[in-house]
Amino acid sequence: MADRWAADAFAKVNLGLVVAARGADGFHPLVSLTQSVSWSDRVTVGLSEDDAFSAEGIEPEDTNLLWRAIEAVRTEAGSIRPLTVHLDKQIAIAAGLGGGSADAAAGLGLTSRLFGVPDERLPALGLELGADVPFCLSGGLAILEGRGEQVSPLPLVGDYALGIAVPNFELSTPAVYGRWDEMGEPEGRSFPGGELPPGLRDYVPLRNDLLPAAESLAPQLGDWRADLSERWGRPVAMSGSGPALFGFFLDEDEAADAIVDCPGARAAHAVVPVPQGWREVPGTLAGPE
Repeated sequence: MADRWAADAFAKVNLGLVVAARGADGFHPLVSLTQSVSWSDRVTVGLSEDDAFSAEGIEPEDTNLLWRAIEAVRTEAGSIRPLTVHLDKQIAIAAGLGGGSADAAAGLGLTSRLFGVPDERLPALGLELGADVPFCLSGGLAILEGRGEQVSPLPLVGDYALGIAVPNFELSTPAVYGRWDEMGEPEGRSFPGGELPPGLRDYVPLRNDLLPAAESLAPQLGDWRADLSERWGRPVAMSGSGPALFGFFLDEDEAADAIVDCPGARAAHAVVPVPQGWREVPGTLAGPE
């Protein structure tokens, strides 16, 4: 049996995000067409004599969700077995790409196999960690509803790539939703249907209702979006509560050429759709002892 297990945790992009007024529970119901993409972190879990956590590319205080996922599985399994956990962070943080939720999903998946926790228990454990985690457990293309926890999988559409550019500032998700409330719950502008990849045109109109609020909080976001649209020669949209921006391209090579021209971005990546939210690294995973 291996003594270390590893998984890739994939970012997500909200291709469309429709938001409704805050409910009595304090949350905003939403409907989102969401896709897992090939920008990933690497989560490694191993057996050890004492609990230990390490990370690259992120401050330790920003990794709490992953450790909470590990603890949730151990509690479910009734185990106190010590583990060492390492996170290699590549997905831009505080960008609307769901990297923290993806890490948590990969952590749930890896440790559930180690401790023999059934897969059917993972969505409930994931929901306790965050609304995006259930989607990141399954991934692919899906419609998300409720707070995002209601996941309806769809057939994968693979006839496009995305260029993603993350501006050099962060946006707080609660702050964006709060500003959206203050602005009177505006609708985002619909993405031009004729500019969508053919496989996504069944889902028009696609829009992000949080974009007006995000641009109100950070006016430079509008400048970024206009500049990228001019540089790339196509419409540019925002994922989640931002500030990550993306455009559609024919293939990964075309997207890779485009992201070279993103001056000042804190991250830029060419990605393609992937069919899962996390993936075992071949040769590292084994069942419980």
